[in-house]
Amino acid sequence: MNALLERATELTGQVSGLLWGSPLTLIALLGTGVYLTVRLGFVQLRGFLEGWRLLFTGHRDPQGQGEIPGWRALSASLSATVGTGNIAGVATAISLGGPGALFWMWLTALVGMATRFAECTLAQRFRRVYPDGEVAGGPMYTLANGLGMRRTAITFSLFAVIASFGIGNMVQANSVIDGLGYLQPKLKERPWLPGLIITACLGLVVVGGIRRIAAAAGILVPAMFALYMGGALVILLRHATEFPAALSMIANHAFNPQAAGAAAVGEAIRWGVARGLFSNEAGLGSSPMAIAAGRFRHPVQGGLLAMLGPFIDTIVICSLTGFAILLSGSLETRAADQVGAALTAHAFHLEFGRAGGWIVGGGLTLFAFSTMITWCYYGDRSASFLFGRRAVLPYRLAFTALAFVGSVVSLHLVWAIADITNLLMALPNLVSLWLLAGVTKQLHDEYFRPDGKPPS
Repeated sequence: MNALLERATELTGQVSGLLWGSPLTLIALLGTGVYLTVRLGFVQLRGFLEGWRLLFTGHRDPQGQGEIPGWRALSASLSATVGTGNIAGVATAISLGGPGALFWMWLTALVGMATRFAECTLAQRFRRVYPDGEVAGGPMYTLANGLGMRRTAITFSLFAVIASFGIGNMVQANSVIDGLGYLQPKLKERPWLPGLIITACLGLVVVGGIRRIAAAAGILVPAMFALYMGGALVILLRHATEFPAALSMIANHAFNPQAAGAAAVGEAIRWGVARGLFSNEAGLGSSPMAIAAGRFRHPVQGGLLAMLGPFIDTIVICSLTGFAILLSGSLETRAADQVGAALTAHAFHLEFGRAGGWIVGGGLTLFAFSTMITWCYYGDRSASFLFGRRAVLPYRLAFTALAFVGSVVSLHLVWAIADITNLLMALPNLVSLWLLAGVTKQLHDEYFRPDGKPPS
């Protein structure tokens, strides 16, 4: 069995390296964001304040239509993206790609805001509303209803179901064990015990569908923000005088082959983009499934609110993790096996002692659990598209069971599977974004007046 797992880890690692090491992958992901940024007139900058306005006042709009309030849809979306990518993913990127990887995560998020705007606007436009009020939307409905490409929509849904078991489930459960194992090494010898607890709690939430998921996210997201971000901000304040040096280090490793080496710059780009996408999921087509259920007056409102996600997730939270690692000196003092969540826990431990480790362990548990419950919704929307609504309950049961599997398998194997399925899921979604860019632009111009301001 061990030999089989080792072989699977080696094989998936090779495939992941081939896919993410290809310049075509970077061009497809970043290029889509750049194209949409230009086509939509830098909507992530021009519509930034409007997105925040909608967050705080949009739920009061009596003309809005949808299954849940817009802010709850964003909370559900954030609960999926603000996960182990913010703790384990950033640490992995810096460990394997160097400090320069953080810059490429920022760039991925910046252009990803335009991508997120487009995919979520289209999800609102082409969603399906059932007679009982339940909403189903996402790239599969955009592809099927907006382009008539049902086969491509089926392909996306299939990859989304598989990805939900990787990025949205086993990766999360595995990273919780990794982080808690730093605090209690004996847990790594008996990962089945916390795995059972995670599985039981997950099952209690996901059977209730999007309403219960959104309600749980509305509680978990603020709690995990306060716990984890508070600790990271304290580290930054303690090392405020070292902040310029950290920025210089990031810039050197991101751009300067003479300082970091040409190969090191390439690795920074590879890991920064890969982990940036894993963290904020812009272009994957996952968040549109949650935003599609939101109550909005116009499709563009869903896009504007949704594009705050990559900003909060990557530019804010991932940056806090990255600077905590660099400023604490944990990168130089870490053990050889401290690569993912354990490296972040080590950084907090250096600053706060044992309490720092528990901040990361507690934050990681909340982050991962919130990600899992929302990704279960993404997966069941995809399963419903493929097999009908009768497939939802069996899917949820399978998803819950696989959380236990993720608790006990190899970290490297799970990450490799997640990277592969992320990209395979993203490709059909990117097709819809390019082919329907004109529709997105039309909806954008319909919502905004000629002076660039939204209608009152």
